[in-house]
Amino acid sequence: MSPAPDRRFPRWVYRVGTEPDARFSLANERTFLAWARTGLALLAGGVALEALDLPIAPGPRLTASVLLVALGTIAPTLAWWGWARAERAMRRGDPLPAPLGFGVLVAGMGVAGLLVLLGLLLA
Repeated sequence: MSPAPDRRFPRWVYRVGTEPDARFSLANERTFLAWARTGLALLAGGVALEALDLPIAPGPRLTASVLLVALGTIAPTLAWWGWARAERAMRRGDPLPAPLGFGVLVAGMGVAGLLVLLGLLLA
């Protein structure tokens, strides 16, 4: 009896190499979920920044809010791409790839923080 075909998605990840230890795949999945939660928090922060009546100048507040929402929208995409790259590397026995998105996330949050600070000083 031959094994059933692997129908997991994405196939470009699962059709290569051998099945890694489940602990490593689950750790990779937890990292993905942490990035997804971070994206959700960034979205909530961006919406709250604009929706709440805070003593922040309107221009920097709106710019920071849009930036946080944009980062929150990008984070899950970066999370999925990073998960897929790490899972594929584990299946092939390759070294794990460098993380994606750290620089974008750190720079974006730094700029958003500076905009909020500027908005507080200008209010």
